[in-house]
Amino acid sequence: MNKLTQFLTTAVLALAGAAANAAPDQALIQRGEYLARAGDCIACHSAAGKPAFAGGLAIDSGHGIIYSTNITPDKQHGIGTYSEKQFADAVRKGVRADGTHLYPAMPYTSYAKVNDADIKALYAFFQSGVKPAAYDPPATKMNFPFNMRWGMGVWNYLFADTKPFVAQAGWSDKVTQGAYLVEGLGHCSSCHTPRGFAMNEKAGNSGQEKFLAGGELNDWPVPSLRGLPRWSEAQIVDYLQTGRNHGSAVAGEMTSVVEHSTSQLQDADLQAVAAYLKQLTPVPPRGPAVKPQGKEETARKLTAAVNLTLGERLYLDNCAACHFVNGKGASRVFPELDGATVINADNPTALVNVVLHGARTPSTEKAPSILVMPGFSRRLSDAEVASLATFLRQGWSNSADSVSERDVAKIRAKAIQ
Repeated sequence: MNKLTQFLTTAVLALAGAAANAAPDQALIQRGEYLARAGDCIACHSAAGKPAFAGGLAIDSGHGIIYSTNITPDKQHGIGTYSEKQFADAVRKGVRADGTHLYPAMPYTSYAKVNDADIKALYAFFQSGVKPAAYDPPATKMNFPFNMRWGMGVWNYLFADTKPFVAQAGWSDKVTQGAYLVEGLGHCSSCHTPRGFAMNEKAGNSGQEKFLAGGELNDWPVPSLRGLPRWSEAQIVDYLQTGRNHGSAVAGEMTSVVEHSTSQLQDADLQAVAAYLKQLTPVPPRGPAVKPQGKEETARKLTAAVNLTLGERLYLDNCAACHFVNGKGASRVFPELDGATVINADNPTALVNVVLHGARTPSTEKAPSILVMPGFSRRLSDAEVASLATFLRQGWSNSADSVSERDVAKIRAKAIQ
């Protein structure tokens, strides 16, 4: 009887252990889901009309079209057969389970900084918290010689910074957590760090002065995040949570980032990100390209509405009702134009695109209302948009170069394609 009891006890314990191992760890899955939001995985790995994370989003690399992959746990079309190590290698090294190199449109050079515990949680989520999707995205079509994926091994050797995350001396726990999120899963450097001739990021961590120093993405100017001297930590958190703050509102790619990622992060994490960004040394301001008209002079001239330039008249007719003659707008409703980064950028593409096509804030938990700026592409000619943009870039204290009719025509044509 003792032997039988011992056998049955052993068998029951073995079965219980097997069941425990087989059952998904719900807390780990939930942690992975949160981390996937921090990494904004859904933005690239989901396409309109297709299941979440099933891939198929077309990404124009400038050298061909990259289609994002299916990262659902489907065993044939997705990553359902991946081991945790194979998953980690794909995320942190850009190497698929079959040994094929991924293109750095997948920000594995940032994800290399994700620690083992968070990789484990992400793996649990994508294997057990995502619904499998039997969808095979279109094949990536890159131009020669970029279609030879083995070349990515050379690119990785020359340019990929795959070192783990390292905190800088003197950082507080709060700043360290913010840096870990920004350098790693947030992959903010993918857009906000300047790139070299091989589309490599010119800096890979907080210890380098070009890290997050701004650049261009698809011809759009991307601002520096270093120090953010015009914003307080609270205003940074507000912007990331709602897509707006006292004087700014999102446009372009950042709209999706706020909607799908930063607006869903915990307050403590966003506060850590803000604390980290504020402690970075700001990029020195460049000198004015032109002499600004002056804050008071611009406001007086618009108020008097006498002897206006074409750009000033167009501003009064189309913009002043929301942004006012002083260019200050309304806090958290209409963005401030005086001193705005998008207006003063060397490259006017983003400004012209907003004038032509408008912008809209995302609906978030803390700011559910969607604020819409209409586009004026049908109402204004290229010459009129150029005149309006030039006024915006040189009115009040703004001091950027003029915009030509030819500039606007190129930007409009590219948007239509």
